[in-house]
Amino acid sequence: MIFKSKYTQEILDYLTMTAGVMAYAFTLAFCILPYKLTSGGVAGIGTLVFYSTGLEVQNTVFVINALLLVAAVKELGWRFCIKTIYATLGLTLSIWFAQRVYEMVGRPMIVGDELFMACIMSALGSGFGLSLCFMAGGSTGGTDIVAAIVNKYRNISLGKVIMLVDIAIISSCYLVFHDIRRVVFGYVLLIVASLTLDYLLSRSHQSVEFKIYSRNPYPIAEAITKNGWGVTVLDGMGYYTRSERKVLVSVVTRSERPLMFRLIRSIDPYAFVTMGNVSGVYGEGFDAIENGGKQKGHTPRVVVMLTDSAQQLDDARHQLGDAYEVRTLSDIGCSLEHPLHPDILSSDPLIRARAVKYYYGYDCLVVDPDTRQLSVVTGKAATDNLQVCSYAEYCKGKQ
Repeated sequence: MIFKSKYTQEILDYLTMTAGVMAYAFTLAFCILPYKLTSGGVAGIGTLVFYSTGLEVQNTVFVINALLLVAAVKELGWRFCIKTIYATLGLTLSIWFAQRVYEMVGRPMIVGDELFMACIMSALGSGFGLSLCFMAGGSTGGTDIVAAIVNKYRNISLGKVIMLVDIAIISSCYLVFHDIRRVVFGYVLLIVASLTLDYLLSRSHQSVEFKIYSRNPYPIAEAITKNGWGVTVLDGMGYYTRSERKVLVSVVTRSERPLMFRLIRSIDPYAFVTMGNVSGVYGEGFDAIENGGKQKGHTPRVVVMLTDSAQQLDDARHQLGDAYEVRTLSDIGCSLEHPLHPDILSSDPLIRARAVKYYYGYDCLVVDPDTRQLSVVTGKAATDNLQVCSYAEYCKGKQ
């Protein structure tokens, strides 16, 4: 049984982004603007324009973000862009709504004259709101787009990128107020918000390792793979009983823990399960493998070719370029003498390619024996949702 739903996750993402922009907007209306603080990003520019001209913040935010979204479409893809458009429009409306609510309740100074407390509350609220948007796969636009683009190619935390980009915005508030204290409080707001953002994002990316000891391991392993997770089966032995045991090892994100427990309980409620936190998980489905603590540029995507022809391998490598690393079956440890599944030895190249994708996880290039045309088996490994696309379409996907 598959517990995750694509559409459910999409709905959850948009609800999370809505909560994020609302948290950011109410923080702006109740903590930042009343105390004449300056935040970073496009909202920071909007506050400076508001302090100088009286033009409401949401108008400046909307205009600047509309221009920056062009970069998001090109670098981050339509999926990110659609969510960013949603978050940007949501932020614009939320700021307008939050300011109306602030006026309706009598423009309260929620912490009195405590400017430092207002600064800390502003930082925590804005950091929390931004983290919700990033965790849902979108952003509120502005310098968030710049940070997301940099984070895509370099292993630099989003909070640090935003901090560096926003220093100039914070510093420029001196030109409005001619008060060095406002600049210092702006820096404090920026630093605490960035730390909050980093902390919440790192918490959301933490993973857990399950070790499952069961007398019925294979149905559990099959259910785990059909749910889109990876699993390794280890041989073990109960020392007291001297009986053989199978140990299943699987790593999932923290948010997926309840789903894993539910899956195990539905198959074997008497299984013995241990769970431990892991601080770093690298590989397919998780973070890219780091090199010396820093990600080395763009990590090529591995694609397997069902041929030993040097000419075909060279042609594929030339066509795909640096975006992909073309490997052979032996390169990925696929033994034809002892295959994981009989389908890997099938005379039908498409069946072989599907088996390699299913059991090894790599996209697989296949040559049609009749037309000599190249196709690619892709999709999510270890699921039935495998797809076949033409070689030309696959090459376009690297752009």
